Amino acid sequence: MDILVAYATKNGSTQQVAEAIAAALREHAGDTELHAARQVRESLAGRDLVVLGGALYSGRWHRDAHRFLKQHRPELTAGVPIAVFGMGPRSDDKDAWRHARAQLDRALAKRNWLTPVAVTVFGGVDPPGRRKRHRRDMRDWDAIRNWAQLVLNQAHGRPEPNSLQRAQPTDG
Repeated sequence: MDILVAYATKNGSTQQVAEAIAAALREHAGDTELHAARQVRESLAGRDLVVLGGALYSGRWHRDAHRFLKQHRPELTAGVPIAVFGMGPRSDDKDAWRHARAQLDRALAKRNWLTPVAVTVFGGVDPPGRRKRHRRDMRDWDAIRNWAQLVLNQAHGRPEPNSLQRAQPTDG
């Protein structure tokens, strides 16, 4: 398979998650490239799957993720499958998770032509400047790798939009 994982990051957390997704996809599907979304200039035509991730900040999805979708609309509307993730909450507060998912859903709703095979929000991490003792990291690496496998499986079957998955913290 010919897969592209693209990411839009501010402090590097989204890139780290994209790297984990790319590694999982590479393990199960072979040829997987990883690039910053702003650096992807070539056509996506012929790709078997595209995964796009972007950080969520102050109610908005990273602008490089928006630009990526705008730039590659022709290929994505022509049938190149895409999965989308956002980097969201840095806490286990369920309202924060719902809010982050709503942010991503609003960003994607602006593109009614886009039908991702999967959409999710992963937990975020505090920026590097925060003191280690108080630094929060809500990234669930097992859930991230499992989502990559889910995306790969769904890309083959093109599920209905209402079957989209999201990662969220567990009670406990």
